[in-house]
Amino acid sequence: MRRYLAALAVAGLLLAGCNGAAAEPDAAAGGPVQGGSLTWAVETEPITFNPHQYQQAKARLLVWNSFESLLTHDDKGGYLPWLAKSYDVSADGLTYTLKLRDDVTFHDGEKFNAAAVKANLDQLLVAGYAPSVISTQLKNFQDAKVVDDTTIEIHLKKPDVLILDFFASPQGAQVSPKSLKSPNLKAGGPDVVGTGPFILDRYNKGQEVHYKKNPAYQWAPSNAGHQGPAYLDEVTYRFLKESSVRVGALTSGQVDVVEGVPATEQELIKGDPNLTFNKSLNSGTAYSYYFNQTKAPFNDEKVRRAFRDAVDVDAILQGVYRGSATRAWSILSPSGPFYDASLEKTYGNNPANANKLLDEAGWATKDAEGFRTKDGKRLTVRIFLSAPFVRDKRDILAQAVQAAVKQSAGIDLQVKVVDQGTATDALAKNDFEVFDNSRADTDAGAALSLILPKGAPINRHGFTSPEVDELVAQGQTTSDVTKRKEIYTKLQRAAVADNTILLPLYAPADQIGAQKKVGGLRFEPTAGVPGSAYTVWISR
Repeated sequence: MRRYLAALAVAGLLLAGCNGAAAEPDAAAGGPVQGGSLTWAVETEPITFNPHQYQQAKARLLVWNSFESLLTHDDKGGYLPWLAKSYDVSADGLTYTLKLRDDVTFHDGEKFNAAAVKANLDQLLVAGYAPSVISTQLKNFQDAKVVDDTTIEIHLKKPDVLILDFFASPQGAQVSPKSLKSPNLKAGGPDVVGTGPFILDRYNKGQEVHYKKNPAYQWAPSNAGHQGPAYLDEVTYRFLKESSVRVGALTSGQVDVVEGVPATEQELIKGDPNLTFNKSLNSGTAYSYYFNQTKAPFNDEKVRRAFRDAVDVDAILQGVYRGSATRAWSILSPSGPFYDASLEKTYGNNPANANKLLDEAGWATKDAEGFRTKDGKRLTVRIFLSAPFVRDKRDILAQAVQAAVKQSAGIDLQVKVVDQGTATDALAKNDFEVFDNSRADTDAGAALSLILPKGAPINRHGFTSPEVDELVAQGQTTSDVTKRKEIYTKLQRAAVADNTILLPLYAPADQIGAQKKVGGLRFEPTAGVPGSAYTVWISR
């Protein structure tokens, strides 16, 4: 295990928590200033404020304001203490002993201790509460034993390299045991509290969420940038879905910071001497379209390959994002150490081949509107975009793909932007042909475990293979980084080259625009998402 952690440090895989890479505004704003109020406009309103239920990468900056995990990551890819003072791993990799801080309290006055950690683990294992966590990060969890107030033992069924990532993840963040009994637990909010530097005290659905400083805060990790309470007295995050509205609020001085700056607005911010701009690629998986292979027409690999060859992804990204998007070629983001660059330029943008494949698959005729037909039925496929997850103009991107596959190959892609309930219902009923997904997991193994194996929570594409299942399991239990790289290379090739389960589109990124008076803004270097407000100050 020690060799594994050293290898991680060399690879530079991970960094999360309230630490992160400082953005350029620091120098412009001068040194840290105590006090003040900050208004931050965000693109996405969280579905939930409960960290255990965390799903949206863009909600991560809010999670770390009020919740904290047992460990965090350093800038070399290793792990540092946070709410845990230290950890030890048994020689067989099956027992993790964590020594906990004895000076931490939750926002509701409850004491943080080993019993609280066990209560959180017990809650995560409740059926239906956090299925993706159970199936991946806690897949090999056996039980937890409270040794004393400041010591807890975690026992595993088999060695699992994802357990440390869990200890440092939002899903592993600590919620007050009293909060775990709240009727609002799944939604989170003021009634569900953590130990973080800010306290969520007001949430106006559809409008904003407000945090106030936790004056008792004294337990930031060693690489957090500073110690003690946060610099700011309060932070208000305003939910402004439209990018033009967000940027307009920034340039007019109505807000101090915005995240989610589209390509069309970036030059405006960069050219304003009173503003700063920074961006960072997200980790985890690329934003991709996955093909539902459980039914026609994508149960035929020729049709899947034809759809992919019908799209000139580079041209579409240029049109939608004006050169600001990073092309994706694999299921994994190119920002990660396990990315397989050999897949680049091996497929796509081949209309002649797309039409040849469709002819061979029996879709050889066209109707009056130019769409392919077979036995009198149009080649129609549907994608349901869940509105809470639509970021980065993904609805516009879908329209561009829609136009491309029609023009190049006569495929009728129907794009439907719907509420979360409707999207969930369509997925549950298998009433779709394409689904979209990206993840900002700090360990690629977590993302692949969620998407590829048989029965995995996000395996909606229906592809299954005993070999793939075995490779995913090996990647999760293997501590050697070189071997993990080999395993994940095989998995990427199986998904992209051999079985055509997806069309990778772009590597998600986050952008921050800010007034020059704002300092301390940070990205989490591996997750690539904006950090919490703990390090942020505003000069007056």
